[in-house]
Amino acid sequence: MGMSFLRGETKIWLTYSKENFDSANVLLKNSLFNPCLQNVQQSVEKALKTLLIEKGARLKKTHEILELKKNLEMLNIQVDISDENCDFLNSIYLPSKYPLGSVIPDFNPDESILYRSDNHSKKCN
Repeated sequence: MGMSFLRGETKIWLTYSKENFDSANVLLKNSLFNPCLQNVQQSVEKALKTLLIEKGARLKKTHEILELKKNLEMLNIQVDISDENCDFLNSIYLPSKYPLGSVIPDFNPDESILYRSDNHSKKCN
């Protein structure tokens, strides 16, 4: 998605998405896995919201990647992320954000899960 063709608000969303993507890469290189996962998920989420905004769709407050993908499909926009991978990105968001002892089950990400999530983020940026 070339930024030169985007409207003002859309450019801002895409810039934030790219910043999350770049942050995830820095965090990954430093083995900071939880914040890396948060940034990967946020990068994809903001990239999908960028497309919705550009098409004039009304945004609903959600972090659900699959829901955003389905909203884009209703606008005849195909996103190159499988439903399974959307579920994967959804599954890493909350556990990467909250510590053990919360309502979230035990979750300890490793490098392999980060590379899987990073591949999805690259498709959106």
